[in-house]
Amino acid sequence: MFKKKIFHYAKEFLFVILFMSIIANILSLYKSQELNQEPLQIKSFKLIDNSNYNIDSSKPFIIHFWATWCPTCKLEASNIELLSKYYNVVTIAVNSGSDYEIHSYLKERDLDFEVVNDTNSELSKIFKIQAYPTTFIYDKNQNLVFSEVGYTSTFGLFLRMWWVDFLK
Repeated sequence: MFKKKIFHYAKEFLFVILFMSIIANILSLYKSQELNQEPLQIKSFKLIDNSNYNIDSSKPFIIHFWATWCPTCKLEASNIELLSKYYNVVTIAVNSGSDYEIHSYLKERDLDFEVVNDTNSELSKIFKIQAYPTTFIYDKNQNLVFSEVGYTSTFGLFLRMWWVDFLK
């Protein structure tokens, strides 16, 4: 009898998780429709360490918008960190303070991905960002292939990059 109850609750839990995942993906798809869908026009970014990050046009590329004050961004940061070890990733911190404050935030959390400080939300306006985090994935021709609003798992990000890298 006890095993039957455990199985029943486990099945219900998995159903709720599946249902919530479907809802989250539908919301993300809906929110993504308003984003800038044009090919990437920007060729380089100025990072918080004052260096320039030049986009390698021979490989897929990720632009990830986030903020230090965003709770979901904090959860997703380790996913972006891992992805940045294998792919070209530049992140854009929006309204997150000075370069020094962002650097301190990254250091506290042992993160070292590339960061642009979008203090005036200029880049956010170009990309039509309305929620954080938001991730754009471009192919090697700098055409947008995926855009995601909200949390994305490490597996989901790697799967999308695999799709762009090998099937495009």
